[in-house]
Amino acid sequence: MGFVTGVNIYFSKRFSWYFGIPQINRLYIVFALLTVFMIGGIMIFTNSINPIGRIIYMCASISMGFAVYLIMSVLLVDLIQFLVKVKPVYYGMIAITIAVLVFLYGIRNAYNLKTSSIEVPIKGITKEIRALHLSDIHLGHFRGKDYMQKIVDATKKINIDVVFLTGDLFDGKIKLNMEVISPFEQLEVPIYFVEGNHDGYTDSKRIKQELRETGIIVLENEVTNWGEFQIIGLNHMPADSQSKDMHATVEHATIKDILPTLDIDKEKPSILLHHRPVGIIYANEQGVDLYLAGHTHGGQLFPVNYIAKLMFPYHKGLHDFNGTKIYVTQGAGTFGPPLRVGTKSEIAVVVLKPD
Repeated sequence: MGFVTGVNIYFSKRFSWYFGIPQINRLYIVFALLTVFMIGGIMIFTNSINPIGRIIYMCASISMGFAVYLIMSVLLVDLIQFLVKVKPVYYGMIAITIAVLVFLYGIRNAYNLKTSSIEVPIKGITKEIRALHLSDIHLGHFRGKDYMQKIVDATKKINIDVVFLTGDLFDGKIKLNMEVISPFEQLEVPIYFVEGNHDGYTDSKRIKQELRETGIIVLENEVTNWGEFQIIGLNHMPADSQSKDMHATVEHATIKDILPTLDIDKEKPSILLHHRPVGIIYANEQGVDLYLAGHTHGGQLFPVNYIAKLMFPYHKGLHDFNGTKIYVTQGAGTFGPPLRVGTKSEIAVVVLKPD
């Protein structure tokens, strides 16, 4: 709260100086009200299904995205002042222009799907498998059937054998219906799904029911076999009882507790699906070859991508932990502001090769 108050005071003083506004108290009120609108609009109206609620949520999210880069552009302009001396109004215009340009780029980049290709050697398999890893699509106020179709169209151009969905398929009840996810039916390959935290906020029970009716295989703390692989699917949960996870499900299970109870053959190639990239030490103890996760969005917005790197040892890309590979996708959608700056909306082709 102190940080937000400080930013509002800083903003008010800067814009008062830029544009010669003497009533700085009015600016304090305006920026405070905008802050309440942005935070409250996102928190309260995420699951709104009426048009007014949707408009509030979208405006609040868009405003928050613009505010992030307006703050940064104002800070940048403060540095420019040491090098270039002009009238205050020009500093204000420069700050707003920079923020608008970055904001527009961020929106365009967020909807520009990019395909990553990763090779992972797996012991015990006899033929190459091409898997598509999708996560964090966040169907809701900003994304619906058209975006889902865009992902499916991109997928159909790639020769794949299986699809793995590692959660946060939905981001709000407004698009929670069979019609929105119907494009999945065009993919004539097995599709496996595990829940994410936003699926839980939306209605994970209904989401799983809709997916099963579409022919998607939903895994809930269980193991199934597909070809030469064991597919292990976990509900969203913390790594262990010592881990703090405000996003985990309410079932009080942990990866450390659940994995040993599953019928996992440590000698057989295995792929673990879990939304959040945590608990890899416990996956490694069970002989998991590949751990697929999402959740982090790679940070989504600069400079948050650097914060995500501090929060998660594996926040994006391919890593190795004592022989267990983990791939964390940046996700195909966005949460909150529909922007990506310094990251990408990703669909990942994971090529599993005999080792």
